[in-house]
Amino acid sequence: MTSPYYLTTPIYYVNAKPHLGHAYTTIIGDALARWHRLLGEDVHYLTGTDEHGLKIQQAADAAGKTPQQFTDEIAPQFQEAWRRLGISNDDFIRTTEARHKVGVQQLLQACYDAGDIELDVYAGKYCVACEEYYSDEELLEGDLCPIHKRTVEYFEEENYFFRLSRFQDRLLDWYAAHPGAIVPEFRGNEALGLIRGGLRDFSVSRTSLQWGIPLPWDPKHVAYVWFDALANYITAVGYGTDQERFEQWWPARHLIGKDIIRHHCVYWPAMLLSAGIEPPAGWAVGGWLLVGGEKMSKTSGNVVNPLDLIDDVGVDGFRYYVLADTTYGHDGDFTYEGLIGRYNSDLANNLGNLLSRVATVVGKKCDGVGPAPRTDSPLAEAAASAWEGTATGWAEVQPNRALEATWSLIRATNAYLEANEPWKAEPGAEVDAVMGDALEALRIVAILASPALPSTCQTVWERIGLPGRVSDQRLPDAAAWGAYPGGVSVVKGDPLFPRK
Repeated sequence: MTSPYYLTTPIYYVNAKPHLGHAYTTIIGDALARWHRLLGEDVHYLTGTDEHGLKIQQAADAAGKTPQQFTDEIAPQFQEAWRRLGISNDDFIRTTEARHKVGVQQLLQACYDAGDIELDVYAGKYCVACEEYYSDEELLEGDLCPIHKRTVEYFEEENYFFRLSRFQDRLLDWYAAHPGAIVPEFRGNEALGLIRGGLRDFSVSRTSLQWGIPLPWDPKHVAYVWFDALANYITAVGYGTDQERFEQWWPARHLIGKDIIRHHCVYWPAMLLSAGIEPPAGWAVGGWLLVGGEKMSKTSGNVVNPLDLIDDVGVDGFRYYVLADTTYGHDGDFTYEGLIGRYNSDLANNLGNLLSRVATVVGKKCDGVGPAPRTDSPLAEAAASAWEGTATGWAEVQPNRALEATWSLIRATNAYLEANEPWKAEPGAEVDAVMGDALEALRIVAILASPALPSTCQTVWERIGLPGRVSDQRLPDAAAWGAYPGGVSVVKGDPLFPRK
């Protein structure tokens, strides 16, 4: 039996088209899913769209459409964007689907039956963009939302409340029993700080809004958007519709942004504990990709369309930049100059140049047939180190460190060729030995880099004469030195990454 690895992104609001911020988390999730498939794990990678709530109702009204018409037009744009970016998600959940509605109502009922949902009246200041109430202390001067920098609205209505205030000790005990559940560690400390600072009950329903899922015991109320949205992680794998399937996959590992720590690391595990469900297996919390020092948002007008960028540097060129340029957990600053710089230095000059020079020399000195590597190659140690560092980077959800470790083998192989200068030597055993070593290094690089560059690495795999799919390799065995067979045709082909 292979071990299950269930990974999720946040589900994205459909009040606007997908932008670079959405693509950032989704590409990281895709690379992680691909890495865990290489490890032989049974992976289920989920993403989707969040389609209920006041923000969607208002966007639909502004467009002169019903909310369902509006979401039916926008949600497929996310699916198409992920297809073009090579995202290998196993499922795409929409919160307007019947399977989701059934599961949300079951979760609500479970928390209600546990005595943790009660009727009350709420009056407070509400940010429509966040779908979140804020206290005066949390707001910026002028009653501005701290995230969206827009004026909050005052709401007063009868709501059902989830009694989060009862869960402080249970949450702290759970986190104490699961150290390292949130990475990086400083983001985990933020979540613990929110819990230790005292927990306020939160609304789980609205009566002033019809666009949502009705509460099963009081249908004039619809589920508050966060209660609805968070449940996607369980409804997508069968909660409420297929208990056996749910038990097969749950608990999940969540990729989230730093702005939704409170909802995912405080509200969500409390809701699950109330319903008698095990909390998630873990959370990896990312920072923001900033543009001009600000978070990307429709409100700020600084949205970057990822599909525009792949026209310039290709899908894998864009994926590599997203994964390699920012330390996950911290904010990154997107610049076009940075994108082109990474493309030229790491992809064109390093990986692309290595494949080109190896294929050229094999063509000229080895009659186009790749020799086998030496078992005692000077590159074997570099390859072992690259495997170890790459595996550690992905295990810690640090894609940039994983790729830096993989690229250490590319640099070592380029240096090895520079030192031996096989292009100057006469054909023979020494040239064969050097080129066999370089081909074996390329074989290992193709496997280790494939989560980031799936299409490119398949091309490398084929050009060095290897059959089948690089994605079908299984680690750690496939990273062991010496598996390049020799005696196969090596093809040069066009440059992998033409310089920009």
